[in-house]
Amino acid sequence: MMSKRCKYALKAMIRLAKNYNQGFLSTAIIAEDEHIPKKFLEAILLELKRARLVNSKQGKVGGYYLLKSPDEISLADIYRIFEGPIALTPCISLNFYEPCDDCVDEATCNLRNELIIVREKTRKSMMEATLTSFLKKAE
Repeated sequence: MMSKRCKYALKAMIRLAKNYNQGFLSTAIIAEDEHIPKKFLEAILLELKRARLVNSKQGKVGGYYLLKSPDEISLADIYRIFEGPIALTPCISLNFYEPCDDCVDEATCNLRNELIIVREKTRKSMMEATLTSFLKKAE
């Protein structure tokens, strides 16, 4: 299940995508529009900034903006920042691989082989779900 942090990050990113190439959005506006507690949102936006998905400009007309096109930012990108690997077990993770303690032979592990298929289907769907696709479904 997706955490509130991840859900709020996704909502904030979709809101920034709506405003893409139209200037900056303040934390207060995003928080109000998306019903996200402002302090919580500030921490989320800082994580997104560290991950180089957003940037900010200070000042009266400042705020946050996307560093990439909404077509280039996927649900998988956001999910990995806040939830970690998409894989259900560490032995099938592409980015966070660790061998399982209880596995005798990864090559013949039925559990691992089937979960790799699940991971790939999930990963593919999450990569295809870009900010632009969320905007199109909202129209």
